[in-house]
Amino acid sequence: MVDELDAVSPLDGRYASRTAPLREHVSEAALMRERVRVEVEYLLALADLDATPLSLGGDARGYLRDCYRAFDRSDARLIKRLEVEGAEGYAATNHDVKAVEYFLRVRLEELAEADADAAGDRADVDGSASLDPDDVVPWIHFGLTSEDVNNLAQRLMAKPAVEDVLLPALREVRDALAELAREHRDLPMLARTHGQPATPTTFGKEMAVYAARLGRVTGRIREATDALAGKLAGASGTYAAHVAAYPDVDWRAFSRAFVQSLGLDHQPLSTQVNPCDDLAALFDALRGANNVVLDLDRDVWLYVSDRYLGQEAVAGETGSSTMPHKVNPIDFENSEGNLSKANADLTFLADYVTTSRLQRDLSDSTVKRNVGAALAHCLIGYGKTETGLSKVVPNERVMREDLEATPEIIGEAVQTILRREGDTAAYERVKELSRGRDVTLDDFRDLFDDLDVDESVRAELRALTPTGYTGVAGDLVDEME
Repeated sequence: MVDELDAVSPLDGRYASRTAPLREHVSEAALMRERVRVEVEYLLALADLDATPLSLGGDARGYLRDCYRAFDRSDARLIKRLEVEGAEGYAATNHDVKAVEYFLRVRLEELAEADADAAGDRADVDGSASLDPDDVVPWIHFGLTSEDVNNLAQRLMAKPAVEDVLLPALREVRDALAELAREHRDLPMLARTHGQPATPTTFGKEMAVYAARLGRVTGRIREATDALAGKLAGASGTYAAHVAAYPDVDWRAFSRAFVQSLGLDHQPLSTQVNPCDDLAALFDALRGANNVVLDLDRDVWLYVSDRYLGQEAVAGETGSSTMPHKVNPIDFENSEGNLSKANADLTFLADYVTTSRLQRDLSDSTVKRNVGAALAHCLIGYGKTETGLSKVVPNERVMREDLEATPEIIGEAVQTILRREGDTAAYERVKELSRGRDVTLDDFRDLFDDLDVDESVRAELRALTPTGYTGVAGDLVDEME
């Protein structure tokens, strides 16, 4: 295994511990495993066809399925040797999918040897003891093109990578936001629109906005993973080889049933390649989630900059090489960088995988090997944001001081109440008093004293304060559910 310090990419170097959960799903070994799975399940499906003479008993089926269920590093290394060096009596294939076919040949030969050794000790109940590799080998990869195997394997990798790794990481971010929202639902905070002081909100309500957004975008991601679709239709998408061999078999129905048995939707119309619109939709959904987290990262960064949020110092951590006092918002900055990189990759992938010259060109093959890298940058970003959120602490004193130092923000409420009372110049009165000027609550009260309104209205106006002008912000936290 390459030392992390020698890794070309930080994904397998500096961030190796953070990306480790994805290795099971999107590494090269994982791709090999899923290719073996597709080839094995296809072989078993052929054996179930009445038209074919292929017969596989229960023991043989279990053994073949163990080829991917118990797939380990030694299996991956054997496939790699079969591809680049040659092994077990086979010359190098110089073809990654053909190496998987030969790997299964090797395993069938091993099974036949084991059966021959045990033939005298057990009854031949299901036929597996007399299995002859020569009867099975012709059916491995029967009628398929490599893309039939690859497109299915890639989706069998992407689906659990997203469902079992990325979505849980996103839920952790959402849960952290929901906790902050509930805990600080009523904490008043100056809002800023166009970067300028605006109608107050609460810190909890702002966190709830992001929690709700993440809830919606994760729903879109789930929909996209549920819609992943595979093809199995041969070299030009016409089932030509299958039909040539067995013209009476309904190969379209066979393909549909087989692809669906893998937990994927069926793509009935294709060239040699799956059109990949489903993958593009998944990449776009992930990019949408990343954009929400990026927006959050940048807002929290600004709240830290404005001292609205403090950060718990981590023992032993250095904030700056020259300024010992600093506690930098490094988690949010790291997340921003990784998610920006992820989005660039996801945009490129979504654009690229949906195009192929005529019925097939191979340029997408190397591109699709980078899907794991894009997902890894997502995972790092989500983890860093969640870590950052666990360390931020709202600074209530600074928030209140900022509100009290910005009394002009009650101007909206003043002119709205006056409009209610029929004052046709309400907006202009408040604008003349406050726009582009420093103003105090006493200035507003002088205005109130000069108004021709009922005393009850005057009292209503005088009761307005920046910290109390938050509407139903606290109650809106419940909307994120």
